[in-house]
Amino acid sequence: MKWIMYLGTALLLSGCALKARQVEQAGPSPTATAQVGIVNHTGKYIYSASVDGAGGANMARWGAGGAEICCASIPRVWYPGMMVLVRWDMPEEHTHIVKEKMVEVEKYDEPGDIYMHFFPNDEVRVVVSNAGGGAKTHPILHSGKPANIP
Repeated sequence: MKWIMYLGTALLLSGCALKARQVEQAGPSPTATAQVGIVNHTGKYIYSASVDGAGGANMARWGAGGAEICCASIPRVWYPGMMVLVRWDMPEEHTHIVKEKMVEVEKYDEPGDIYMHFFPNDEVRVVVSNAGGGAKTHPILHSGKPANIP
């Protein structure tokens, strides 16, 4: 009976060692976690916005901020044709206007946070960046409210 217990323990331990080697060989995760941010290049308030279901924050007219909404994941390495589903609610007076659009993620060299940029006529661009939405080093510069608009 002891012999069977020793054999069972040895098999169990060898299985654990094999699993540990498989995890080591797999390497780092192919995805990275990311926060979600919004940059609004329009004169309309964004009630909420999400990318692939992550997000939900709002943004003032002409507003830009950091990526502070948790949690999304992105591939560590960009690839051509990478698409995400962007969904946003840009109300007109008291009526919610919810729209969604498949958007290609622009090329990035390293993982970072996901920023949705909203432009007039429902144009949406998605970038990955470690610089905040209003930063001078952000991939799409945000100039804020145009001077000629009251």
